[in-house]
Amino acid sequence: MVLFDFNKNTDISHWKVTNDAVMGGKSNGQFILDNEGNGVYKGEVSLENNGGFSSVKTTFEPKNIADFNTFILKIKGDGKAYQFRIKSDSSQRHSYIYKFDTTGDWQTIEIPLSDLHPVFRGRKLDLPNFCDHLLAVVTFLIANKKNESFQLKIASIDLK
Repeated sequence: MVLFDFNKNTDISHWKVTNDAVMGGKSNGQFILDNEGNGVYKGEVSLENNGGFSSVKTTFEPKNIADFNTFILKIKGDGKAYQFRIKSDSSQRHSYIYKFDTTGDWQTIEIPLSDLHPVFRGRKLDLPNFCDHLLAVVTFLIANKKNESFQLKIASIDLK
């Protein structure tokens, strides 16, 4: 199942950036399309004013993913660590997350749904790993506890 296949004509208006400014922080991020049509999430993470994160997310009508068990991300990062986060319902307070490292080259990252663990505000919850059959929110987040610039290119997000 193709969730997102970015290209020069992709409408990215439903992708929204949330920075630590919601809590007084000074980080900033943006989400754009590059000349090749990749989604590009980039910006600066600042620890000033107890900040330290930036995220980009899209919310959509819940999709039935019962027949799938692995996310396939085609991405090009900057050598930094990121989190891939999902929710089965947009009103769900916690997320299911998977941390991954980037190399600076194009990568295909495979994430078994069963490896996504529940987290709320940075704390792992005592709940089972993801086992739902619905998907309604996809998020990328950077929060490496340091001041840093970042850039993550996203070519596609699929399920197999």
